[in-house]
Amino acid sequence: MNWEAIALSLRLAGSVAEILLVAGLPIAYWVTYSRWRWKFLVEAVVALPLVLPPTVLGYYILVGLGPRTFPGKLWQSWFGHTLPFTFGGLLVASVLYSLPFAVQPFSAGFETVERGLIEASWTLGASRLRTFFRVILPLSASGAITGTVLSFAHTIGEFGVVLMVGGNIPGVTRTVSIDIYDQAQAGNYPAANRTALVLLLFSFLVLSVIYGINRRAMSLWRKR
Repeated sequence: MNWEAIALSLRLAGSVAEILLVAGLPIAYWVTYSRWRWKFLVEAVVALPLVLPPTVLGYYILVGLGPRTFPGKLWQSWFGHTLPFTFGGLLVASVLYSLPFAVQPFSAGFETVERGLIEASWTLGASRLRTFFRVILPLSASGAITGTVLSFAHTIGEFGVVLMVGGNIPGVTRTVSIDIYDQAQAGNYPAANRTALVLLLFSFLVLSVIYGINRRAMSLWRKR
């Protein structure tokens, strides 16, 4: 079993989950509570990775981060190298690819919070920021946990986007899913099977945790 690839995948997934927790909550808050008539366009952009083929998304990210674009030139002038085929490029691609897996559960959690509780907090003089941290986020904690866990698990199993943007560089961009593909291509099925089994058990554990959290949250809500 390639522990280097597993460690890289865990590092990538952890970084993605942390970034999306910070960046995804404001996006989900805006999507949930905004009254802008054209906000469905933003929702469509956020949900695009759900329906877009990973290779297509990976291709456009690869081109967008390349040395011929403004972001690519800016990054190269700052750090002396381009983003594609580096861990940084892999991180950017993974954040974009897993964005809907965080934002949509976050938004679904916010929608369960009663509007009257939010307005009562405002009436008592609490700011929107204080209301968010003291009322909305605690009452939608199951959605926040679900989105964070899903984004982590989804990143672990990425293949198409990772391969397009990061390639297959050992210790740098070779994730566990790419390692399974390499082992299968080389005819080393026992090694591929062991790693695939680990991912299978991990995925089952993640889903069990999510369903358990949601069931617990629903039970507490009914008692309330």
